[in-house]
Amino acid sequence: MANAWSLATMSHLSILPTVLRDTHCLAASLESLGLHPEAGGVLNGFGPERQRVELRVTLPDGLTLGWQRSADGGLALVADLQRLSRSRDLDGLLSRLTRAYAAREALAAAARHLPDAVVSLGA
Repeated sequence: MANAWSLATMSHLSILPTVLRDTHCLAASLESLGLHPEAGGVLNGFGPERQRVELRVTLPDGLTLGWQRSADGGLALVADLQRLSRSRDLDGLLSRLTRAYAAREALAAAARHLPDAVVSLGA
């Protein structure tokens, strides 16, 4: 999954288009990283700025990430990039998340094509 996170800025909350498309797969991937995603909600930006999201997660350092459905059907990451830029582990987190999502997506595709096979993710 090359370059899953490209930038498109809007006010203090930024929207980062991704190649992610499946909310359930994303939630399971976040959980596999020890995070606790929540369905729906709103992310608050500066002043009156608000963005509705389909899924959100609060990181251990208190920062919140959200994902909303974009016009092309993908899931766009919504976050306050100014605050996130101070997070030392963000790149690592996004990389681990992308790998976890890709593994789950590949196993789901294998299960669809090989219905009698047993597929699972190891720890």
